[in-house]
Amino acid sequence: MSYLLKAKSWVPEEKAAATASDEQNDKIKKVRELLGSQMTAEMPSFLSDATIRRFLRARNWSTEQATKALKETVKWRRQYRPDTIRWEDIPGREHEARRTYIADYFDKNGRIVFISNPTIKSKSSTKDQIKQLVYNLEIFAMHSENMEDECTVWLTDFQGWVLTNTPLPLLRECTHIIQNHYPGLISVAIVTNPPRIFESFWKIVCYFIEPKLKEKVKFVYTNNPESHKIVADMFDLDKLESAFGGRNTLPFDMDKYAERMKRSDQMRGAPMHANGYSCSTQT
Repeated sequence: MSYLLKAKSWVPEEKAAATASDEQNDKIKKVRELLGSQMTAEMPSFLSDATIRRFLRARNWSTEQATKALKETVKWRRQYRPDTIRWEDIPGREHEARRTYIADYFDKNGRIVFISNPTIKSKSSTKDQIKQLVYNLEIFAMHSENMEDECTVWLTDFQGWVLTNTPLPLLRECTHIIQNHYPGLISVAIVTNPPRIFESFWKIVCYFIEPKLKEKVKFVYTNNPESHKIVADMFDLDKLESAFGGRNTLPFDMDKYAERMKRSDQMRGAPMHANGYSCSTQT
């Protein structure tokens, strides 16, 4: 009898989940109608159900707001052409990849781990740094196609950070791109060992990041057991880099990373022009 009661108690939850799924699918269809067949046919890979769902979730499931955001992003993608960027197109990639790279492991929830080291001075222009960010965001977006929720955990090592390491105009532009053109990708952003001076910088940053993104930022200090528990619960510490409280002390292997990015490029495929020629080598 207790088993039957327990089984029955799950019925309303199952129905609620099914109803929510149906409502989401209805909203996705509505957004497709608002976008129009011409736009959805122009960018079928980008305007997938997963992408539309991400934009809806980021806009509180408002079909009007999600449609507006998608139209603005389609316009931006026509001009910037992020889907054509490949590893070989990144200027100074051997150095810049040491500053920001995608780890070769996932967190315990199967999410991509993205690592930033802003204390390593960039040798690239602002334009090229943004290009590298967009390249990585495209990989995150590809991974998100197979996930219901946000797919990326962003780890940043702020040990030894000073104000000049992160130019505010660059950060503002990067944040704009993430929030407006790649919403719903970042699950958690972990700020590790920020110095006291970072507090004033963070107050400025809070003026131009959306509340939803701000809520995802976690401050972690590796010498604080309670704080360190955040990463211990999320990661296999044998894989996590020591800078973030893990036990992995292996040096960054650029050759292996380059090969991994090239394989990722192949998985993304070479976009095609209307005349049928590949545009994967164009910038």
